[in-house]
Amino acid sequence: MPASRLYHNGYSLFKFNLSSQQLNISEDLNLELNKGYLQVDENYQTSVPGIYAAGDIVGPPWLAHVATYRAIQAVNGMFEHSKPIPFDAFPGCTYCQPQVASIGMTEQKAKDDGVDYKIGKFPFAASGKAVAVNHSEGFVKVIVGKKYGEILGAHIIGSDATELITEYGLAMNLEATVDEIHGTIHAHPTMSEALAEAAAAANGEAIHI
Repeated sequence: MPASRLYHNGYSLFKFNLSSQQLNISEDLNLELNKGYLQVDENYQTSVPGIYAAGDIVGPPWLAHVATYRAIQAVNGMFEHSKPIPFDAFPGCTYCQPQVASIGMTEQKAKDDGVDYKIGKFPFAASGKAVAVNHSEGFVKVIVGKKYGEILGAHIIGSDATELITEYGLAMNLEATVDEIHGTIHAHPTMSEALAEAAAAANGEAIHI
């Protein structure tokens, strides 16, 4: 079996280069599957005590940054360093020109779920930095809970979108509101100013459009 193994405190850590189906590990070890992927609990432990799994082998999303997060949480759960933290939102990035990035809910999802929401949107055509570097295409859009102002999701199309999305991801992780994003001083001229302007636009307070 093409796998590396590390023993520590009675546990076995495996790193597989192939899928569970290709390795037939479910038959060899009697591991429970869920839609073709290894079933794990909140500690990333499989149905066999002492065997943990993380990454693509436990199912989508198949993203390297999500796999890294899952692996860290799995090791924390494995050695009881801390309780693994589930992820509710993660950035999805498309490396094209212009770049595309998103996190959390789409507006359609908010509609379908009956969420009371509002939208903040800011075009890069109104960003001094974007115009100066000749990358004025695209926009920032943020979906906001109407009652508390929490960020439900965000979408960015434009230059450095895959870098900029992290600010909204951090805000969501900390349960920050659009007022707090807007109230944070963003340097000028920068592409990130568009994030603050979109947050302000959710309350009708954007001043550069």
